[in-house]
Amino acid sequence: MATFKDLIVWQKSHQLVLRIYELTKLFPREEIFGITSQIRRAAYSIPSNIVEGKKKKTIPHQLSFINIAEGSLEEVKYFLILSKDLNYIEENKFNELIKDAEEIGKLINGYEKFIKNSKP
Repeated sequence: MATFKDLIVWQKSHQLVLRIYELTKLFPREEIFGITSQIRRAAYSIPSNIVEGKKKKTIPHQLSFINIAEGSLEEVKYFLILSKDLNYIEENKFNELIKDAEEIGKLINGYEKFIKNSKP
């Protein structure tokens, strides 16, 4: 793989960020420093940590960044639940985004296994 852009896990998580940004444009103005800011930050943390981890020289450093990406993904899932419960997003959009998040979680797990099996 030449660059992080070749990683499917990065591609999918980047697409999720774009969708989260689009979705949160519709959130109430009073949430600009609340949920809107938090879910966006958590969302872009996923691909950005994948990118940073890819460049690290040691497996433990790479895995550390993958672990941060996993944590950020869980944060996104929570904020999606909260947004649905506050009626900021509809059930069908919620289900779509959660499904995408679950897929990204599986890809992160696969990428983590790949890193663990790499030669130092």
